Amino acid sequence: MDNTEETRYNFKGLFKYISTVISWTIFTLLLVIGVLLIYYFISVRLYATHGEKFEPKFSVYTVVSESMEPTIDKYDVIVNTKIDSIDDVKVNDVVTYISTWQVNYGMTVTHRVIGTKTLDDGSKCLVTRGDNNTSEDPICVKKSNVIGIVRAVIPSLGRIQFFLSSSFGWLLIVLIPALYIIFKDILKIFHLSKDIKEEDKEKNKPDKGKVEDKIKDIEKEKAEEMKEEIENRAQEILKESKPGNKYLQEAYEELKKVKNRSE
Repeated sequence: MDNTEETRYNFKGLFKYISTVISWTIFTLLLVIGVLLIYYFISVRLYATHGEKFEPKFSVYTVVSESMEPTIDKYDVIVNTKIDSIDDVKVNDVVTYISTWQVNYGMTVTHRVIGTKTLDDGSKCLVTRGDNNTSEDPICVKKSNVIGIVRAVIPSLGRIQFFLSSSFGWLLIVLIPALYIIFKDILKIFHLSKDIKEEDKEKNKPDKGKVEDKIKDIEKEKAEEMKEEIENRAQEILKESKPGNKYLQEAYEELKKVKNRSE
């Protein structure tokens, strides 16, 4: 294998490796997004069916503020698990709850638990504060408003969610895989066409052994023609000579012996 062929082989291997990595990355990304979208869809349907009393075991939210930075950044996706009792929550846990404060009433908030309080009715509530805030939240969080404890954080996945929610995002997420598939098909067609041309070239290429045999046949044919011509010329000379010329007769006989040996 010369240097040119080795370089081309290495390039093909590198291209195939990069192509495989890109394929699996796109597949994994689409799989994660697909699972989250399916879960969102199921959660919305169940919430619509059961109303506000519906409390899923798992919930997924996208953080849209900087109040929990640097622990949880804006556009990170969080996964919560439902609690059965307020006592399940410990100080320093991060919880997601529905705010009852008039400024952001009904909004979903994710903050850290910094303490607890006991209300007049004897129930317990959670004192919360964002890691990036200087003061605690003004309303103590009751168990009925707690969605769950944050169990996992997926960095920056919300950016993809917001991007896909736009018309351009949906178009791009469909267009990129489609263009990639088309590009791979074009490459396959190109390589297939190249292989077919090389195969046809090999088929049309004259066989070396056959060419050599053909040359030998032509040379043999010419040699036979020359022998016949020499013999005919010798016969003519013998006829034109004086009768009984033993020297010409002997030369003719020797010529015939040489011809017979060569055959």
